[in-house]
Amino acid sequence: MSEKTFNVAMIGLGFGSEFIPIYQAHPNANVYALCRRDEAALQKSGEMFGIEKLYTEYDDVLADPNVDFVHINSPIPDHAWMSLKALDAGKHVMCTVPMATTIDECRQIVEKVAETGLKYMMAETVVYSREYLYIKQLYETGELGKIQYMQASHPQDMQGWPEYWERMIPMHYATHVVSPVLGLVDGLAEYVSCFGSGSINNELAKKSGNPYAVESCHIKIKDTDISAHIWRFLFDTARQYRESFDVYGTKKSFEWSLVEGEPHVLHTAKLPEHEIASHVEIPDFAHLLPEPIQKFTQSIEDAAHLSFIQGGGHGGSHPHLVNEMISSLLEDRDPLPNAVTSANWTCVGICAHESTMKGGEIVRLPEFTLQKPKAQKAVTAS
Repeated sequence: MSEKTFNVAMIGLGFGSEFIPIYQAHPNANVYALCRRDEAALQKSGEMFGIEKLYTEYDDVLADPNVDFVHINSPIPDHAWMSLKALDAGKHVMCTVPMATTIDECRQIVEKVAETGLKYMMAETVVYSREYLYIKQLYETGELGKIQYMQASHPQDMQGWPEYWERMIPMHYATHVVSPVLGLVDGLAEYVSCFGSGSINNELAKKSGNPYAVESCHIKIKDTDISAHIWRFLFDTARQYRESFDVYGTKKSFEWSLVEGEPHVLHTAKLPEHEIASHVEIPDFAHLLPEPIQKFTQSIEDAAHLSFIQGGGHGGSHPHLVNEMISSLLEDRDPLPNAVTSANWTCVGICAHESTMKGGEIVRLPEFTLQKPKAQKAVTAS
């Protein structure tokens, strides 16, 4: 491995703090700067992680010539403008999901990346989780056979989370369920049809502009005979947190456990009925990573963070995300997902909500999200 290192500035230090020890342990990364609006909290983070370069203003980060890339972990409404500003300043971008909340913002980021030649990676956790990597391995080795159908769900009650979630439309935060159904077959969404179901309380409906409790979407995957089903909710529906991904193949099928902590299920075709289903233990994929960060597939550095209590550490994905971004810079290639793929995954949800408001009418993905890049490396479990 090269001895070259890249300086990252961490933007937002709630969820963002989870990544700092990983970058600090990576042989080709250096956490050069932290940026947070709250100066007292910023100083505390700097002392905790031993980082001296501290900024309260984002513009000051972008003006620093020593910053190679920014890792944006700020609230969702800030993702698009912060990414665009960083690209304009000549910085590579890693940004937590989603890429943006409008098609126009996604288009601007894709165009800006093409114009500048800089790297953009949406830090989608699911396609680097151990569950996804396990299913990907089954698929790549032919154990699943031909994929016939996929489905994914992300129910989560967001009551008590930061207020901006009350203004969020469920499908505008859908990449956790979009990414695995598209990523597994290296596909892009061509068009969607989505229905709303049930209702949320009037105050929440006014804030978000979305009256429905649940949004349920079918995705047509371009240049394949496969469709996939995804569904989301944020409020007023009883269900334990779950990020699930089910895959049905001709030889084997994988179904996510219904209750967190219980084993997943593998179905094998052509066996006696009582032998078809079996519980499966998911292996870890730390061996795909540089040795110094392998431990982070299991470690939870801040168990008090809400997403960790409910998400179980995102399936050990965080060190894989860090390594993919650093590797893309070292190898001068597009990360996965790059800007076009990130836009496709994000725009599925935006188009799905548009379909919801039109009573399930088919809505096609914008053309700029349908160009499959040649230089993008596929996620592999080997």
